[in-house]
Amino acid sequence: MSDLPFTLRLYRAGSALLGPFTGLLLRQRARRGKEEPTRLGERRGESTQRRPLGRLAWLHGASVGETLSLLPVAERLVQRGLSVLITSGTVTSARLVERRLPAGAIHQFVPIDVPRYVRRFLDHWRPDLALIAESELWPNLIVEADKRSIPMVLVNARMSERSFQRWQRLLPMISALLSRFDLCLAQTSGDADRLSGLGAPRVGVVGNLKFDAPAPPADPLRVSALNGLIGGRPVWIAASTHPGEEEQIVAVHGALAKHFPGLLTIIAPRHPQRGEAVAAIAADSGLRTALRSRGLEPDGATDVYVADTMGELGLFYRTAPIVFMGGSLVPHGGQNPIEPGKLGAAILHGPHVHNFTEVFAALDRDGGSVAVKDAQGLANALGRMLADTPRLRAMSRAAAETVDQLGGAVERTVLAVEPFLMHMRLGDRG
Repeated sequence: MSDLPFTLRLYRAGSALLGPFTGLLLRQRARRGKEEPTRLGERRGESTQRRPLGRLAWLHGASVGETLSLLPVAERLVQRGLSVLITSGTVTSARLVERRLPAGAIHQFVPIDVPRYVRRFLDHWRPDLALIAESELWPNLIVEADKRSIPMVLVNARMSERSFQRWQRLLPMISALLSRFDLCLAQTSGDADRLSGLGAPRVGVVGNLKFDAPAPPADPLRVSALNGLIGGRPVWIAASTHPGEEEQIVAVHGALAKHFPGLLTIIAPRHPQRGEAVAAIAADSGLRTALRSRGLEPDGATDVYVADTMGELGLFYRTAPIVFMGGSLVPHGGQNPIEPGKLGAAILHGPHVHNFTEVFAALDRDGGSVAVKDAQGLANALGRMLADTPRLRAMSRAAAETVDQLGGAVERTVLAVEPFLMHMRLGDRG
């Protein structure tokens, strides 16, 4: 395509050359648990499932949070009689999403961004509409969909200031990609301004879909059983933690345990396969540790309980009244605080929250969360919350109310894409 800028043509040529080596890459990733061994073909654009008859909407999210946020939109589209294909790129997202897929929807892994794999994927599924979440701007996927005249909408779109500054150094490339979207639906006015500044021609603001995602489920009997095991012990959870944070969390536990006898710290690493390493960090500090992946439950002697299983955060959020959101004491950008907020947890977070700047700002402003600078600040804030039950309850109410007030993005998103849905229906009649 001669109208593509040099940087984009260079990317397409380079990614095409990488095609023969992707088999080795995928097998290596599968050995590390980062790919589903039985579904590697999907990453090459191959599918063992047939395309449904009729009109098909394709929804894509990178990982767990993005993909889960698309499920309410998928439900609305299924209700309108459309077939829905949902793609994602991680094993974790695939396993979680498949448990919650609306009836009539299909999940596939997104193909690696190699031109022939993308073409194979699009030739098989032939989507009539593509809704791509947040900032998943894979160049070959976008260019090949545009060549097929597939309407594309960037939904729940975000563009952080950091990413905006980086993309400005590649302005012709990002402009060529964003200009191929028929519509960009941004989370905030700041995101909208930055997307427009990078070349998106049609941008609207609809809010954050993640506020409308349902709270993670949990079996009430298992919640009751876990609460019974914990009894009246003070308890908190460090959720979705990253390397470099667990050492700090263990230190916080040690600092507070002498003031709060029986303190139980639950650590849920962002990547469950790190459970053994997290347990070793706690054990090296002399703490009694149990891993959920081994089938162990927290008993009266457990200091640190490592929740290294998939899809159980809903259980632990309903058990621990205080949640520290991981990825924020290290420069990762923070993890999503909306789910614990929906379940009425008081929230703590570190300084690195650029992935969810507006969400944390709203929670901080309304008193549903508290920002800390480091491990010492976390220990101080956590200690105050454990010692002040009325304040803890007020924070819990504020978090739930803030998350509830910021909802509505699903309905606004479906309304914004209604013209595309109408065009699809008219195409059926034609």
